[in-house]
Amino acid sequence: MSTLKLDISANGIARLTLNRPDRHNAFDEAMIDDLTQIFSVLGDNPAVRVVVLNGAGESFCAGGDLNWMQRAAQKTEAENEADALALATMLHTLNTCPKPVIGLIHGACFGGGVGLAACCDMVVAAPDARFGLTEVRLGLIPAAISPFVVAKIGAAARRYFLTGERFSADEARRIGLVHEVKAGLDAAAAPLIDGLLASGPQAVADAKALIGDVTGRTIDNELLRLTARRIAARRASDEGREGIAAFLEKRKPGWVR
Repeated sequence: MSTLKLDISANGIARLTLNRPDRHNAFDEAMIDDLTQIFSVLGDNPAVRVVVLNGAGESFCAGGDLNWMQRAAQKTEAENEADALALATMLHTLNTCPKPVIGLIHGACFGGGVGLAACCDMVVAAPDARFGLTEVRLGLIPAAISPFVVAKIGAAARRYFLTGERFSADEARRIGLVHEVKAGLDAAAAPLIDGLLASGPQAVADAKALIGDVTGRTIDNELLRLTARRIAARRASDEGREGIAAFLEKRKPGWVR
């Protein structure tokens, strides 16, 4: 995959790097397709415990590649819809990847780059990272990324979708797009990775799915039964039994290497 670099370490950390530094890692058709494929593959790989997503060069991701957008301007509305659906599908694949994804953001994170950040489970930004939902400045709208971004930043979208203004890493943290702002992104990610590796891998995947399944739901008998079934299944699972036994026996569970 020419637009990405992937390294999977022996302890199950997949480091995925957007690798179009000369284009500030902006999206084009190839990168969107590559990301869709790689997140599907990583999600299905039992050897992978954590995915760390970052960008090569000066930026994390500057949004849509200008050449790609220029080509899109020459396409029909139906062709543009297919392009946009490919982007939305890629983001959904990342958002629902059963492996936890840590985003490390530096430099520019604009447009679709904000969409990528919104789909990560944990996001650490460098102090000088810059964000923006800049589509309206081009006469466009952040449509494909909107479900994921609105889910992350809520009412703040009513400002930043409309103004297209750029904002700081500290502001991104304030509105919920970023969890931590720290210099030294790899060092900042280390305790997050350690915490994930200490947790049951299937429990992490099930917990991630649970968030999506309960968010926005009315708390009624159906939801109560759903959550009861989920914890019952975990307690009866091999992983759940091993975790409880390890705790009672004051030893590390089998998934801790």
